[in-house]
Amino acid sequence: MSEHVEHSSVHGHHHDRGWRAVVRYVRLSRRMWTSPINRAVIGLLDVRASEWVLDVGAGMGAGAVVAAKAGAHVIAVEPTPFLRRVLAARRLAQRSRNRIEVLDGAAEHLPLPDASVDAAWAVNTMHHWSDLDAAVAELERVLRRGGRVLLVDEDFDDPAHVDHDRVDARRHKQHLAFPEIDPAVVGEKLAAHGFDVQKAAKTELAGRPAKVLLARKT
Repeated sequence: MSEHVEHSSVHGHHHDRGWRAVVRYVRLSRRMWTSPINRAVIGLLDVRASEWVLDVGAGMGAGAVVAAKAGAHVIAVEPTPFLRRVLAARRLAQRSRNRIEVLDGAAEHLPLPDASVDAAWAVNTMHHWSDLDAAVAELERVLRRGGRVLLVDEDFDDPAHVDHDRVDARRHKQHLAFPEIDPAVVGEKLAAHGFDVQKAAKTELAGRPAKVLLARKT
């Protein structure tokens, strides 16, 4: 695989397009640059050197950079042009730059060959997916037999989350509405596509309430 960065996209949720989205991402850049959740995800997936791994909705690379430093070859798929440009620039500053590819795509349209990755993850992107069934089918398609997948959405609706009040206020101010993610429902869809689901629950990850799906392709 070789790096391919597109500068326009019709993928992803409509809230993620336009100048309002750019302003929102700039304001969130510190949180999107690095996060304890992404570090925990890479550790929980046990990403290894020389593996080919997929970051779905890679954003500014909080998970992709960590995985590349661990020696994995990372395919960072991101539907938002602004975030792809930020990640492509960040990639150039990394010693592990040759192990990171930035691609235009989305969970429902992954620009990868069949059975091409050993592990995949998505952090705080499930609620942006426009078609959950298509996304699960795509994960099944691109993962190799035995491949691992970890899907995590922080549970900002839980009052115990450190960012609950901030996120709740932003959603009301900007009239943001995203679909509710039920881990049990996502787990059922993964199982229907041949995954061995090891966890599908609301739990805690990196000290934060989260909705966590951990599965392996059989």
